[in-house]
Amino acid sequence: MKYVGVDGCKKGWFTVAIIDNKRWDVGIFSDIKAVHAQHSAASILLIDIPIGLSDSGSRSCDIEARRNLGKRASSVFPAPCREAVYASSYQEACEINHKKTGKKITIEAWNITPKIREVDIFLRNNLLARRRTRESHPEICFWALARKQYMRNSKRTNIGLSERLSVLDKIFCESNEIYEYSLSNLKRNELARDDILDALVLAISASGLTGKLRSIPLKPPTDEFNLRMEIAYPE
Repeated sequence: MKYVGVDGCKKGWFTVAIIDNKRWDVGIFSDIKAVHAQHSAASILLIDIPIGLSDSGSRSCDIEARRNLGKRASSVFPAPCREAVYASSYQEACEINHKKTGKKITIEAWNITPKIREVDIFLRNNLLARRRTRESHPEICFWALARKQYMRNSKRTNIGLSERLSVLDKIFCESNEIYEYSLSNLKRNELARDDILDALVLAISASGLTGKLRSIPLKPPTDEFNLRMEIAYPE
């Protein structure tokens, strides 16, 4: 069985795959189609990107996730509505989103709209990929794996990095090895160290080592293209 965590990076997408809960591999891909081609045998891919997109309001999964994360709440960007994702400029996206939902979008959310569009188009046109791809969020996964305690320090600090690796190493003993290998063998101008952490926690969460995946909310709604508006996390 193969389980894959997928996170956006400077080069495109970074993946950590756990095979039979023993072996692992990592890779960088230029587009999401290449990710799925490489991992066509994966049972589950957890990806840190909004999938189901609202047309008229905020997603309940974003609201609930932010509520759970305390001072880490800002790590969950409220997903733009679908029409705003396809806007041609930040200003236009803000105007559309405000009209549809009553709120503008953050610049952080706008910066990931190219990846949201890429995944949205791919999943809308690929039923098989849709069935095995679920939206997740690294900080929600860390929160769940740490017995519903949010991480106290930013993942971009050394203490925050150690805090997260400590959580992962207790569950999957190769976690430090995967992190160090990726840090040493992949180019820094293509991959940031927090990208490694994020894909790693998603892969471990997908693997079922701590139980089945649950959803925020418990019964997620779907959008107009039948894509689930959820954030998956380990039980």
